[in-house]
Amino acid sequence: MNIGLVGLGKMGGNMRTRMRNADITVVGYDRNPDVSDVDSLAAMVEQLQAPRVVWVMVPSGEITRSTVSDLLDLLDDGDVIVDGGNSRWTDDEKHAEMAAEKNVGYVDCGVSGGVWGLENGYALMAGGSTEDIAKVQFAFDALKPPGESGFVHAGRVGAGHFSKMVHNGIEYAMMQAYAEGFELLEKVDLVDNVTAVFDSWREGTVVRSWLLDLLVKALEDDPSLSQVRGYADDSGEGRWTVEAAIDNAVPVHTIAASLFARFTSRQDESPAMQAVAAMRQQFGGHAVQAAAEAGHAPRDA
Repeated sequence: MNIGLVGLGKMGGNMRTRMRNADITVVGYDRNPDVSDVDSLAAMVEQLQAPRVVWVMVPSGEITRSTVSDLLDLLDDGDVIVDGGNSRWTDDEKHAEMAAEKNVGYVDCGVSGGVWGLENGYALMAGGSTEDIAKVQFAFDALKPPGESGFVHAGRVGAGHFSKMVHNGIEYAMMQAYAEGFELLEKVDLVDNVTAVFDSWREGTVVRSWLLDLLVKALEDDPSLSQVRGYADDSGEGRWTVEAAIDNAVPVHTIAASLFARFTSRQDESPAMQAVAAMRQQFGGHAVQAAAEAGHAPRDA
């Protein structure tokens, strides 16, 4: 069993190790020669046995598109490309059409597990034909966690990344709920040990989860999270989830709110809340706090 792997960053490098631990021959290529097994895509393809399987783990968008295009110039009939990055499902459909013109199979695979995947395995959500999925099954089996769950053939091309997108949207909402609970427990002068409260929820409660385990670990390292800035970026999949919900008239109140909360985190001062404060003062005479009092410089006009 052998496979080509393009992109050997945090995820790709660990995936290479996990597959090698399962006695799979992995030929990895990366633009960084320090981690690459070969010096080019062509050299990687030359070392693979037909039908070749090449797994791509590079950033979504143009880098994925160009990588797929370059591989299609090197692969033959019956070979398969797997996109394991965070591509949008609509891009999968375009890439599959490109591959079909060369009689090359195409599989999209949402991969979850992060830096812990090497040890625990990766949750895999794949989209593609039954025939193409079968050609990659040896890799799925090596990468997934032990047990019955952890891998799903979700449907046709695009289904894997669409499933992973919804997974990430749910993740946004779960993280936001834990975070808001943390703030409330910290705010009220009643609970002596917030970390211990979260830790107690890890067994026997309906809110236990791996995310909760990770939050407890972070709190044990820094109980007040004073070393962490309250800024949260988004990978794009939360936005895509909300956009897909709009396109399909599906209400996703919690996921949408958690996405907008991340946008709020990027503001030193919220213009919207400034407007709320100003309106409260106008209609009710409620006191407002000057920017200098709040510890912020006045906003430019």
